[in-house]
Amino acid sequence: MTLRKITTISLITILGVFFIINAKKQMTKLENNYQSVSNDPLNAQIYTLDNGLKVYLTVYKDAPRVQTNIAVRAGSKNDPADATGLAHYLEHMLFKGTDSYGTLDYNQEQPLLEKIEELYEEYRSIDMSDETNRELVWNQIDSFSSAAAKFAIPNEYDKMVSGIGAKGTNAYTSNEKTVYVNDIPSNQLEKWLKIESERFRNPVFRLFHTELETVYEEKNRSLDNDGRKLFSTLLASLFPTHEYGQQTTIGTIEHLKNPSLLEIRKYFNKYYVPNNMAICLSGDFDPDQVIGWIDKYFGSFESKSVPEFQVKEELPITEPVIKEVYGPENERLYIGFRFKGVHSNDISILKMVDMILSNSAAGLIDLNLNQEQKIMNGGCFPYILHDYSSHIFRGTPKQGQDLEEVKDLLLGQIEEIKNGNFPDWLLDAIISDLKLDKIKKYESNRSRSNEFVNAFILDIDWEKYQNELADLAKITKQDIIDFANQYYTNNYVVVYKRQGEDNSVMKVVKPKITPFDINREAQSEFLTSILHEEAPQIEPVFIDFTKDIKKSFIEDVPVIYKENTENERFQLNYILDMGTNHNQYLSLAVDYLKYLGTASMTPKQKEQEFYKLGCDLSVKSSSDQTQITLTGLNSNFENSVKLFENILSGAVADEDALQNLKSSILKKRKDAKLDKQKILFGAMLNYAKYGAHSPFTYQLSKDSVLGVSSKKLLDVIHSLTSYDHRILYYGPEDINQVCFKLKKLHVNNDNLKLLPDEQRYVENSMNKNQVFVVDYNMKQAEVVIMSKGDILNLEKTPIIRFHNEYFGGGMSSIIFQEIREARGLAYSVYSTYTTPKKPEDSHYQLSYIGTQADKLAEAMEGMMNLLREMTESKGNMEAAKEGVIQKIRTERITKSNILRQYEAAHKRGIDFDLREKVFNQVPDFTMEDLKEFHDSHINNDNYVYMVLGDKDALDLDILNNYGEVKHLTLDDIFGY
Repeated sequence: MTLRKITTISLITILGVFFIINAKKQMTKLENNYQSVSNDPLNAQIYTLDNGLKVYLTVYKDAPRVQTNIAVRAGSKNDPADATGLAHYLEHMLFKGTDSYGTLDYNQEQPLLEKIEELYEEYRSIDMSDETNRELVWNQIDSFSSAAAKFAIPNEYDKMVSGIGAKGTNAYTSNEKTVYVNDIPSNQLEKWLKIESERFRNPVFRLFHTELETVYEEKNRSLDNDGRKLFSTLLASLFPTHEYGQQTTIGTIEHLKNPSLLEIRKYFNKYYVPNNMAICLSGDFDPDQVIGWIDKYFGSFESKSVPEFQVKEELPITEPVIKEVYGPENERLYIGFRFKGVHSNDISILKMVDMILSNSAAGLIDLNLNQEQKIMNGGCFPYILHDYSSHIFRGTPKQGQDLEEVKDLLLGQIEEIKNGNFPDWLLDAIISDLKLDKIKKYESNRSRSNEFVNAFILDIDWEKYQNELADLAKITKQDIIDFANQYYTNNYVVVYKRQGEDNSVMKVVKPKITPFDINREAQSEFLTSILHEEAPQIEPVFIDFTKDIKKSFIEDVPVIYKENTENERFQLNYILDMGTNHNQYLSLAVDYLKYLGTASMTPKQKEQEFYKLGCDLSVKSSSDQTQITLTGLNSNFENSVKLFENILSGAVADEDALQNLKSSILKKRKDAKLDKQKILFGAMLNYAKYGAHSPFTYQLSKDSVLGVSSKKLLDVIHSLTSYDHRILYYGPEDINQVCFKLKKLHVNNDNLKLLPDEQRYVENSMNKNQVFVVDYNMKQAEVVIMSKGDILNLEKTPIIRFHNEYFGGGMSSIIFQEIREARGLAYSVYSTYTTPKKPEDSHYQLSYIGTQADKLAEAMEGMMNLLREMTESKGNMEAAKEGVIQKIRTERITKSNILRQYEAAHKRGIDFDLREKVFNQVPDFTMEDLKEFHDSHINNDNYVYMVLGDKDALDLDILNNYGEVKHLTLDDIFGY
C-alpha cells in the first residue's frame, strides 16, 4: 500500500512536472511566435493559436483600460437563403448565457428549451395563411417559454461585465462580420477572458421569444428609417444576385415571423469556430502575459473546417438603374458604382478617386458643389467588402432643386477627373491628410482595435494593411484619369428618396407574449465566482486643475494650456461665451464665413490652402457659446493660425453666396420638421421645458433671414474676437512659445469688449400632468417622459450617478431588464436623471421608450410602474456599485479632454474633479439611499409625456389617462 501510494504520488509529480514543462514550452512558443511589421505605429503583435484563433495585440497606455473586440468572419451574407436575419438573431442570443450561467437549473431548463426549439420548427412549417394553426402552435411556444423562463436568470452576462467595470458593452452584425465589443479595466482582463470563453463555449438560446420581439422592434425601426431604406434599395440594385443586396442584416418580414432556433444553432456551430474568429485588443497590458491567458481560455476550442463562401457572380451594369423610395424625411439620393472586392488592385485607386472627389475640404464635390452651394450637401465614400465593393455618392437638393439635377451635378465631378481637371498637388495633400487622420485615429483604443477587426474580416495581411499609404502614394495622376475613364460610365444605380407615404412596407405585428417574473436575486455559481474573484486594484487618478493645465495671458486674453507629449498634432480653440441668445445673427454669420474668401483669396483657394497645410477649421455657434477650432500638425502651426486670422479679420462679402445661404437656411428649417430626432429631442423637449419661447425657437424670422445684409454679417464676423474670449491650446509646443507666437498672430489681444446681454428663458413649472402629441408618419411610437427637479445641486452627483447606473443606464439596469428583457415591450428604453451644465438650470428626470404603436399602452404602464415604485434588487445594486467604482478607478482623462473637463467645471462654477466625490461616496450607499433618492426625485406627482407617432395608430383614450392631451403642430414646437 505504501509502495502504491509512493508510486501514485510520484506519477502525479511526474505528470505535473510534464504539464508545467509543456505549458512553459507553449508559453515560450507563443511569446516568440508572432507577426510584427517594421515601422508599424501600433507596434502590433499578431498571433495565431494552434487552433487557428487569430489574436491582434497593441499596447497603448493612455489609461489602465483595454478596448476589446471579438470578431467573427460571418455576417448576413452567410445566412441561409430561407432564414435571413439569422446572423443578427445569433448576435442577440450570445448575451443570454450558457449551461453554466444565466440559469437556475439547466437540467430542468434544457428539456423545455428543446421543446421550444421543436415547436418553432413546427411553427415555421405551417403556411403563413393558416392563422388558426399558427396561433395554436404559438400559444404552445408562449406557454413553454413562460415555463422555461422560471429557470432563467436574465442579463447575467451584462451583470458580470458591468461588475468588472466594462463600458460600451455591445455587438453588431453587418454583411460579413459579427463583432462583440467591450471596454474593460486592464486589471480585469483575465477575468474578462474567462467570461468570454464561457460565453462562446456553449451558448444557450433561452428567452428567445422576448428577444424575438426585440428584433421585430428593430425591424420596424428600420422601416421607419428613410436612410436605411435608401441604402438597402441601393445595395439590392447594385447586387441583384449576390447576398450583399439580397439578404439584409435584419432579415425579411417573412423570415422574422418564422425563426428557427435549429438553424441558428447550425450557424453557430459552422462559423463560430476559432479558425474563423479573432480577438483584437488595444490598451494597457503585457502582451506576453495576455497571449498566455488567451491560450489558456481559448486554446482548447476545437478548430473546424469553415465552408468556403460561394460568390455569386454579378452581370455587368450596362445602363443606369433608377429606383425610388418614399418616406416622410427630406429628399436626397444615392448613386452607386460597383467594383471588385478588397483584394483587387483597383481598390487603392478607387480610394484615391474618392478622396479627390470628397475629402471634406478640397475635393471636387467639396469645392465645386458644396462650397459654391450648387447643392445643399454632397459627398461620396467607398464601401469596401470582400467579394465586391461600391463607390457611393450622396446628395441633398437645395430649395427648388430636383433630385435629377443633383445626380447630374455629382456625376459631372467624375467627368472632371476623367478630363484631369484637378491640381497635381492634391495627390500629395491627400496622403498627408490620410497620415494625419491615422495620427488622430491612433489616439483612441477603440479605433486601434477596429483597425485589427477590419484587417481580419477582410483577410488582409497586417503588413499590407499598414503599407496602404505607401501604395496610395505610388498612384499617379494618369493612373487616376485612366481608371475613371474605364470604370465610371453609365454603369451606375441611382436611388431617389422622395417625400411621400411608403405603401409598400408592412410592419411586423406584435405577437402574444406572456410577461414573466425576473429572477433578480438569483445568481449562478459562475457569476458569483467571477464577481468574488480578487483582482489587483488600480488606484484612481483625478484631475488637479492646478497641476494638469497651465495658464497664461496674451494681453487680456487668457490662455489655458495642456501639453501633447504623444505626437505632433495641435488643437487651438478660441471660445466666446456668446451665442444666439446674445445675438440672433451669430449663427447665420458663422455659416456665412464658410463660403467667404478675402480680398486676395477666393473661397475655393482658402479651402485649398487649409488642405495643403493639413489643417481643419471649424466655427460653431450654439445658443450660449461660439467656438473656433483649428487642428493640424505643429510644423504648420504658425501658417495655419496666420491663414485663419487673415480670414476672420479680412473676410469679404459674396452676395451670391449669401443669397444661396439664405435659401439653404430656410430649406434646413423645412427639413428639420421632417426629422423625427429633431422633432422629439429638439423641438418637443424644448417645448416641454420652456413652452413656445425657448432657446430652440429663438431664431431669426424668415423675413429677417431674407433681409439681412452682408455688411451686418461681416460686422459680426470681424468683431468676434473683439469680445471677451479665451484660448485653449493642446499641442507639443511649450506654453511660452505658444503665447509668444499667438501674441504676434492673434488679431485682438487687448481692450476686449464686454459680452452683450443674454436672452433668458423661464423653465416651465411642470405642476400638472400633460401629454403632448405630435403626428408623424411612422410604424413606431416614441415617448419621452419628463419631470422637473431642483436647480443644479452638485452634492447630489454621487447618488445621481449610482441611481442612473442601477435604474436605467444599461443592459443590466432595472429598466432594461423589465421593459425589454422580461416583457419584450420596447427595442430601446432607458431612464436618466440629468445634471445641468449651468448653476441656474434644473435637473430633469427623462425616460425614453421606443416601441410599436400597438404596444404603447403596455410599455407606458410598465415604465410608469417602475418610475412610481423602484424595484429593489441587491444583486443589481452591488453590480451597479462595483461598475461605477471600477470605471472611475480606471478612467484617465488625458490630452485635450482635460481642457474640455476644465471648461465643463468652469461653467458649473467649480474647480475640481467631480468624480472624486462619486468615488468616495458610492461605496457607502445602501438600498435605502437609492430608494430615498428615487422616491424624492424620480417618483413625482406630475409628469410631462411627449409622444411622437402616427395619430391614427395611437390609442388616445389610453393617453388621456395620463393627463390632459394636447395635440401640437410642427409650427407650434418649431416656432416657424
